[in-house]
Amino acid sequence: MKSIIKILFCQIMVTVLAGCSKSFLDRPPLSQISADNFYQSTNDLRLATAALYAGSPWGDWNYTCYLPVGDVLSGNLAVGYWGDAVQLNTFSVTGLNGIMVSNWKAMYNIIAHCNITINAIKQKAPDSIAAVNKNAAIAEARFIRGFAYYNLAVHWGAVPVIEDNSKLVISPLVNRIKTEDVFRFVINDLTFAAQNLPSADVAGRLTTWSAQGMLGKVYLTAAGLNHSGNRDQALLDSAKKYAGNVCKNSGLSLLRNYADLFKTQFNDNPESLFALQWAPGGAWLEGNMLQIYSPGGAEISANGQPGWFSIRPTVDLFKSYVTQDSVRRKATFMLKGDYYAELNAAGGGYHFTGDCGLKKHIIGTNKDNNAPTMTLSSSTEHNALLRLADVYLIYAEAVLGNNASTSDADALLYFNKVRERAGVSPAPSIDADSVLIERRIELAAEGQYWTDLVRLSYYNPTKAISKLNGEARVTFTYTDNVVTPASPYGVITPATIHSFSFPVPSSEVTANPKLLEPPVSYY
Repeated sequence: MKSIIKILFCQIMVTVLAGCSKSFLDRPPLSQISADNFYQSTNDLRLATAALYAGSPWGDWNYTCYLPVGDVLSGNLAVGYWGDAVQLNTFSVTGLNGIMVSNWKAMYNIIAHCNITINAIKQKAPDSIAAVNKNAAIAEARFIRGFAYYNLAVHWGAVPVIEDNSKLVISPLVNRIKTEDVFRFVINDLTFAAQNLPSADVAGRLTTWSAQGMLGKVYLTAAGLNHSGNRDQALLDSAKKYAGNVCKNSGLSLLRNYADLFKTQFNDNPESLFALQWAPGGAWLEGNMLQIYSPGGAEISANGQPGWFSIRPTVDLFKSYVTQDSVRRKATFMLKGDYYAELNAAGGGYHFTGDCGLKKHIIGTNKDNNAPTMTLSSSTEHNALLRLADVYLIYAEAVLGNNASTSDADALLYFNKVRERAGVSPAPSIDADSVLIERRIELAAEGQYWTDLVRLSYYNPTKAISKLNGEARVTFTYTDNVVTPASPYGVITPATIHSFSFPVPSSEVTANPKLLEPPVSYY
């Protein structure tokens, strides 16, 4: 693949920054780390792995893919005036879709950086660095690589698996690997991470609880693969084991106030198990650009630059919230008349006067965040890609397993912790539908719901398809508590089982025709 070869040369043919930084965020860019003169101390290893938590690969993905793929594709959100996003909303994605092309390229870019970091530590780090420190650094990189391969497997199924990018220089044409083997690769990476990451670290760094929580999610997803009806019980048991360890043994707890999860003063709180580590002032597509989706004006945006790419909730998402669930609704999207004291705080707060618009990830002005160098394209929110509440719900679903419903005390305990934090009455029992809707509401606008639907499609495709086809995938106007659906942004074609996977980007197929061949085994 030409794109992956380019990544290799950009990563290797560079020089390292002089000196080392003490701050997690003052990390060297990935492009400035060279295997030849770096990786000589534990501090070098920490700097190298810190660089994997943000930067341009994540920046492009976070802006282009995070919400469009996770929430537009799933029917939570919609955005007009962006043809590629309209394709996601209408189930008409092609191999030329820029959002999915960015998704593919970003993940392989991140994987390449992880591969080079892993191999450089193994080859270049001297014996004077303790093995536990080497393994911990490798574990960070393997967690992030596993996360990237999981993302690829969920969206494309069979994809190439690359552990050494230098081999692509000699042999650039590679086969796709069977989906079940990609999941096995992910599980191996995350298992190593769980075994070698510490139980605690500085805020923002991965820990064993991050890896075990992610393992629970991957096992839960893999349990349904190639299983029509009942999921693989052994894999469900593994999901229960790892998610349960996090729930019961980590000592972590939910942040008390749901809305605080998305305020920068609570960045890297104990509920955040894996978050991207953004710093203000980054260049275009190098920082957290989510405030571009703001529905408000300059009074709630960085440096007086208003958001210009409004993304809006759908009627279907709106109807998912019961009246009692106002805390999560208001923290997720704005409705006309909503007031937010934390936005434009110096000006007395912010009253939203539009119909509806995104609230999560909209953090306000430089003064609101004590971040004078923050720009519209470099928000200081460290948006979490894995949260403790997510793991609680994974555990509840793993306990439910193949049962029609359950009143298991443990499952209800953690399921209801999520609801009670939101001010919602505890449930007396759970079933597959209640877990899915709880995940949808709790994690809306966090890029999660599409993965949940794919997970469902693995073992109950009929139900997953009906979920998509039953959605009101249109935005709305909101006046005097009356919701009026708007016209769709495009013709919404009926979803099928093929809607849950995507064509390999056309540019990648041109560069590597073997991607069109049947996938092969990796193990």
